[in-house]
Amino acid sequence: MPYTPVAGLQVETALKDFVESRALPGTGIAADDFWQRFADMLRDLTPRNRALLAKRADLQAKIDAWYKADNTDGYQAFLREIGYLLPDPAPFSIETRDTDPEIARIAGPQLVVPVTNARFALNAANARWGSLFDALYGTDAMGDRPAGKAHDPARAARVVDWAKAFLDQAAPLAGGKWADVSDLRLDGAMLRADDTGLADPSQLVGHAGNRIYLKNHGLHIEITLDRDGLVGAKDKAGINDIRLESALTAIIDCEDSVACVDAEDKVLAYGNWLGLMQGNLTQSVTKNGKTFTRKLADDLVITDPQGREKTLKGRALMLVRNVGHLMTNPAILDAQGDEVFEGLMDAMITTLCALHDRERRANSAHGSVYVVKPKMHGPDEVAFADDIFTRVEAALGLPRYTVKLGIMDEERRTSANLAACIRSAKHRVAFINTGFLDRTGDEIHTSMEAGAVVRKGEMKHSKWIAAYEDNNVDTGLACGLQGRAQIGKGMWAMPDRMHDMLAQKIDHLKAGANCAWVPSPTAATLHATHYHQIDVFAVQNSLKPGRASLDDLLTIPLAAGENWSSADIIAELENNAQGILGYVVRWVDQGIGCSTVPDIHDVGLMEDRATCRISSQHMANWLHHGVVGKAEVIEVMQRMAKVVDRQNAADPLYRPMAPDFSGVAFAAACDLVLKGAAQPSGYIEPLLHAARLARKAGA
Repeated sequence: MPYTPVAGLQVETALKDFVESRALPGTGIAADDFWQRFADMLRDLTPRNRALLAKRADLQAKIDAWYKADNTDGYQAFLREIGYLLPDPAPFSIETRDTDPEIARIAGPQLVVPVTNARFALNAANARWGSLFDALYGTDAMGDRPAGKAHDPARAARVVDWAKAFLDQAAPLAGGKWADVSDLRLDGAMLRADDTGLADPSQLVGHAGNRIYLKNHGLHIEITLDRDGLVGAKDKAGINDIRLESALTAIIDCEDSVACVDAEDKVLAYGNWLGLMQGNLTQSVTKNGKTFTRKLADDLVITDPQGREKTLKGRALMLVRNVGHLMTNPAILDAQGDEVFEGLMDAMITTLCALHDRERRANSAHGSVYVVKPKMHGPDEVAFADDIFTRVEAALGLPRYTVKLGIMDEERRTSANLAACIRSAKHRVAFINTGFLDRTGDEIHTSMEAGAVVRKGEMKHSKWIAAYEDNNVDTGLACGLQGRAQIGKGMWAMPDRMHDMLAQKIDHLKAGANCAWVPSPTAATLHATHYHQIDVFAVQNSLKPGRASLDDLLTIPLAAGENWSSADIIAELENNAQGILGYVVRWVDQGIGCSTVPDIHDVGLMEDRATCRISSQHMANWLHHGVVGKAEVIEVMQRMAKVVDRQNAADPLYRPMAPDFSGVAFAAACDLVLKGAAQPSGYIEPLLHAARLARKAGA
């Protein structure tokens, strides 16, 4: 793509035009000033970025050498000696200010969606409210799925029964059950249910027409009365729907769930984020033969029990996830002609786009900008992120600490030094979150030379996993995040298995997390029921510190003494290879960074770069230690490529990998394994980006 020179930089013209014609107007910042300040920032911060990556590589080389020397004792002392483990800081509390209630004081589900898909992004923003009736009816949440497309009155009745049992728990009546109510109405400032009312009358927060609003644990419940409605006509009380406040927050993702390798891709990403911040993003959608325009939902205006008008937010609070410190992007070349670090570009341009909400206050009532920063290794890298946003704020004329930082606790050196990491950005931390998949990928890569690791399914039961999850909550609470920031848990990766999610994901709340990731708006609504069952802040107050030990956290999941059968090994290889291929072929050939990929048993799993990282590192580890050979890996990859081809046969845009296996996508998938041990921190991005650029160039 053509470049245009500006402020000593070479900027791909499409990106320069986007910044100057779409992002800057309305901010009061002149184009020349923007580019000069950005160029100055790149000049000053690029050497630090390179030095931090060099430190990663140096630490990894020392750890590799330690294992190669057959050392077994004194592991922690060694890690302290080389600076991998640092002393814990003195007790402190974060000092983050101006965080919105959805971040600081209300617990609830969190969505993560690719920024490059406008429909998904709008769905996520609008997932603040979701129909419980629809979520129950259309999924397996009640134990089975709907039998067909025709309306099933018996299933609808089961939905209503389930939902009313939920109300008995979330907003109990002073007498009787919701299922027995035949006359539901407002009586002045009171809700009347036949001859009774709410056990706690303060749960009534208002009404709007035929809609009644209740509140529990900070989350709203909307009950719609309509005796002429499809459901309400048959319901004793005339309840036609129950909507729940669902996705309180949504991470609009520029990282793991997208495939952005050049200016064309970045303009799409930045343009959608800008539209969300300006409030004018729209998308034409066709459903059931009808086309309509999807846009951001409006706020809800209700009347409270005292007759005063009140506004309830209609959209999720949106955070933007930038890329980490590793990757560069050809969209901009610096004064030396080198690709700039993509994380620096994301920081400057996504924050620029967010300026448009500073005037509207439609996203953040405080005018704060929320940026999630992934894949940071240790306190120095978090401190660097803090400095990046200090420079961005100065360049864009923002008060210091306007940008709030989300720290992804997904790399081993970060979780082992979590308190020091939080302290490095204590004025702007608004979020910490565990990421099991990336954390496992880094666990395998860091200890690549230690030996063969356990099977991937057994990894979840490893000693370090429990310590890691507990340590994240305990450290967050000890550092004063309660009431100021989110302490989160990771994704439910099976979007079609909502019954299992309802049974299992409540454990995240019991562990003290005040937000947890879900894969869809429907999942957010179902997961919201958990937050009505559990008072997360009460759980946090009841937790005793010290649940996790550093010894457990640093226990490497080695397969000592395992005697796998050939069938076990083949099954593991096939599972990993099929997942890698199913993800990579869409990433490289179609630029799809996140999707539901059928696994080897045709069960849909949500795959992104994190899931691919663990699978590729697992195979690379077994290859490195001779559990399998190169020829065996290639044979399995070719066999699984045929499975993936079959699973994608109905996609008209899909390019089969078999029978010649000569495509760029298949080669990239193999390289993730064959070259996996040599990849920086085991990341898959360098190989994927190269393959996607080659594919876009016509390979």
